[in-house]
Amino acid sequence: MIKLKKLGFIAIAITIAATVLLGFKKSLPKVFVVGDSISMHYGPYLEKSLIGFFTYDRKKGSENSLDNPNGANGGDSNMVVSYLKELKENQNFKMDYLLVNCGLHDIKRSSENSNPQVSLEQYSKNLYEIVSISKELNVKLIWINSTPVVDSVHNSKVNFKRYSEDLIKYNHISNEIMAEMKIPVIDIYTFTLKFIPDGYIDHVHYNNEVRQKQADFIAGNLVQLVEKY
Repeated sequence: MIKLKKLGFIAIAITIAATVLLGFKKSLPKVFVVGDSISMHYGPYLEKSLIGFFTYDRKKGSENSLDNPNGANGGDSNMVVSYLKELKENQNFKMDYLLVNCGLHDIKRSSENSNPQVSLEQYSKNLYEIVSISKELNVKLIWINSTPVVDSVHNSKVNFKRYSEDLIKYNHISNEIMAEMKIPVIDIYTFTLKFIPDGYIDHVHYNNEVRQKQADFIAGNLVQLVEKY
């Protein structure tokens, strides 16, 4: 009889512990990622790095198109604004943090003398709108700037152009806007500089080792930000 009582107490204790753990799991803050192919590549590593700290999700869809964005690829800032407007109409979208990046597709040029895909002026307007929509979504926005471009590497491997000079300008204006709007920025650009060009697997994407390091860097920043933001 005593043994049965002890077993009963143990079962109750296990049930309580399981309930607490499940409750803790459910209470983890939720982060949702909208970003370009760079984010698609570090995404699986980021999800693992955030276990126990965040519930992870991202824009879904085909992952086959890296340079011509659709599906999981967030694309340029025009596309990100359009997607966030769709999320605004989705009553089932309930997240705590919105992790957003765009820029690499904005600076694309069809040729050396053509204009960027999205002008710097329009890019700026789009970033303000991204901040505004995030407030309407009742989520806390966190911005990730864009990873580096090496002109000689990029422009020798694909039939469209990107230039480091453009990227620096677009990152600079994004940093200024986010500072003005009091939105935290994760500076993956500076972090990634030390891995180029050796970390490239093509014109702009990174090997698995760099993806893991980028994910760990972002995860560390997120964990710190959630305590302040």
